[in-house]
Amino acid sequence: MTLAETGAPVWSWNLLADFQEMWSYPFMVNAFRAGAVVAVVSALVGWFVVLRRQTFAAHSVSVVAFPGAAGAVLLGVSAVYGYFTLCAAAALVIATLRGGGDHQESALTGTVQAFLMASGFLFIALYKGLLEGPQTILFGTFLGITSSQVTVLMVVGAVVLAVLAVIGRPLLFASVDPQVAAGRGVPVRALSVLFLVLLGAATAEASQITGTLLVFALMVIPAATAQVLTARPALSLALAVLLAFAATWLGLTAAYYWPYPLGFFVTTIAFAGYVLALGRRSLHTLLGSRTGARLTSVEVGA
Repeated sequence: MTLAETGAPVWSWNLLADFQEMWSYPFMVNAFRAGAVVAVVSALVGWFVVLRRQTFAAHSVSVVAFPGAAGAVLLGVSAVYGYFTLCAAAALVIATLRGGGDHQESALTGTVQAFLMASGFLFIALYKGLLEGPQTILFGTFLGITSSQVTVLMVVGAVVLAVLAVIGRPLLFASVDPQVAAGRGVPVRALSVLFLVLLGAATAEASQITGTLLVFALMVIPAATAQVLTARPALSLALAVLLAFAATWLGLTAAYYWPYPLGFFVTTIAFAGYVLALGRRSLHTLLGSRTGARLTSVEVGA
């Protein structure tokens, strides 16, 4: 059940009044705070995910968040612990598997994914308490986010960002050219393992907003959009954060007024930005080719 189904709020186009109304509810304040933390962490970690071509790893970690949360609920503890425990474990497993060959790694990871997803639905079925079902875990919700959850997200997010700030430069070097980086003494293997652990923590965070199935979208789409728009690392990182922040907050606003899953809105907004970025690049390429053709024809005529 969403707030739109119970209180039926109406968008008035008075932004100040609308946000004052939304933020008069403590759970909406918590949702926007949590969304801001998740957006920043997901964008920065996701930027390296896209750069390193590890989107399949990100998808794998996001999938196992579902049985982690469902298992935690079945055991009678907060789903937050399940998110972080299984996401971190999955990241470590993927780090261990890397280097065994792409075919072997992808086959084993896919097999484990399927088993864990089925286990998650079993945990949901075995749970005898009050639970809306797997939809909240899979597709996200802004209802019920507590101040303690926001605190946990902020602490974990701060740790992730601090570690990423320390390893950022060597990680960028290792991501662009791992062989040269290894030759220069950069610990490529250790950086890869550490980054996957950060990916697990970021995925566990974002899963609580977008749901486990759609966290992949928030992790990848804003970063991919930013890298389409510019090749400059600093500017691209800033754009990724801005796009993820906009998608999350706009998604929260839309989910407040319309009775549809939060993850759908966040993903749709982010995807729309990616399509616009591709359209801009295609238009720029088309105009550039036409300009080049005209200059060539003028030179031939001269």
